Amino acid sequence: MGSSAITEFDIVIRLCMGFAAGAIIGFERSSRRQVAGLRTHILISLGATCLMMLSIWLPQQFAEGIGDPGRIAAQVVSGMGFLGAGAIIRLGSNIKGLTTAASLWLVAAIGMTIGAGMYAAALTAEALGLITLMLLNPVERKIFPEVQNKLLDVYYNHPSEPNTEATLNTLKIFGIESQSLNVNLGKAKGKNTKVRFYVSIPDMVDISKLAKALKNSSDINRLEIKEKI
Repeated sequence: MGSSAITEFDIVIRLCMGFAAGAIIGFERSSRRQVAGLRTHILISLGATCLMMLSIWLPQQFAEGIGDPGRIAAQVVSGMGFLGAGAIIRLGSNIKGLTTAASLWLVAAIGMTIGAGMYAAALTAEALGLITLMLLNPVERKIFPEVQNKLLDVYYNHPSEPNTEATLNTLKIFGIESQSLNVNLGKAKGKNTKVRFYVSIPDMVDISKLAKALKNSSDINRLEIKEKI
């Protein structure tokens, strides 16, 4: 073996660093109640570190330096696609978990980098990953607020044609875009006219304030907000 051989001391150091790298990012994900949290990130980072060291060690031991240390690493990258997909959840028309899936892929890459002994690259990637997850999140939400597609059912008191213009103006004030609407006139006695709006609601909107403003803007009996299936 040459000078690049992995010693037992290297193994312990790299595994401890892999553990720490996964724990730091995993803690941030757990603090946001994500489906893949502390333990998941630690295990992935440790596993990637082990497999990267194995990729380097096998050619040194059994093939006298002949071999491709990147073969096992390539399989780790491919396998992370399956684990990342498990962190992605679809709720109606909304998709959650993409950032967590990306963080799983990142800790796997960091683990492989640590396993290869590239400590500076691993620490830099870890720091930049934390900056992205923790510091850029509020900036991104402020500049590009997340929007959820919902069904807004509005029941008007009178069976005559409802004043949808006032409702649309109120929605616009709150930054809510109405993509379409469907009117069901309550012609039968005791039936309210129902208008269903397909709306895009930014996360920052206070639903209680929105409901109060809508009721004040027109003769509305009640409101219902539902997931778009």
